[in-house]
Amino acid sequence: MTEEDVDPPAARSRTAGEGLREHEVRTALLELLAEVGAVTATEAAARLGYSSGLCSFHLRQLARHGHIEEAPHSGGRARPWRLRRSASASDPSEDFGDLARGLEDESWQHWLGQREQAPAEWRRDEAFSAVAYLTPEEMSRMAAVIRRALAPYQDRDQRPLARPEGARPVALITRLFPLLPHPTDDDTGED
Repeated sequence: MTEEDVDPPAARSRTAGEGLREHEVRTALLELLAEVGAVTATEAAARLGYSSGLCSFHLRQLARHGHIEEAPHSGGRARPWRLRRSASASDPSEDFGDLARGLEDESWQHWLGQREQAPAEWRRDEAFSAVAYLTPEEMSRMAAVIRRALAPYQDRDQRPLARPEGARPVALITRLFPLLPHPTDDDTGED
């Protein structure tokens, strides 16, 4: 099976939902690799509920972009993959976080470029941001509140019959981080 079999040129103009699904599959694969260390496409498919062809395609894409690498193995047809070992990365979760944010940004840009092709009732989004003065503990509690608010909807991914009519995949992205001061010209110490 080639990439063309999984992603034929005629199917490359993706809908917003397909872009989100790509993000979903790649994120699930990265989370699985972080959990178990190394997997083949067949093992990933069995664990995640996707086809082995789809997992194989996305594993190769993640490798092509330098996020994962082939794991050592004893030959044969089995091709295990693992998270890429980076000499500069002291924390593998940092690399995963950077990748996840990159995939989120890619999905957002795809949405912006394809919004007019969506059905009329789906052409708007609910983007917002806010700044709040919080302690580290309050920031953690805020994250927990957001996770609890999302929890009732998360099983719909694995249980299609639980989805109400008209439901579509929607990206829900929350980033809580402290704002660091920007250096000003007066802070440089130059006279």
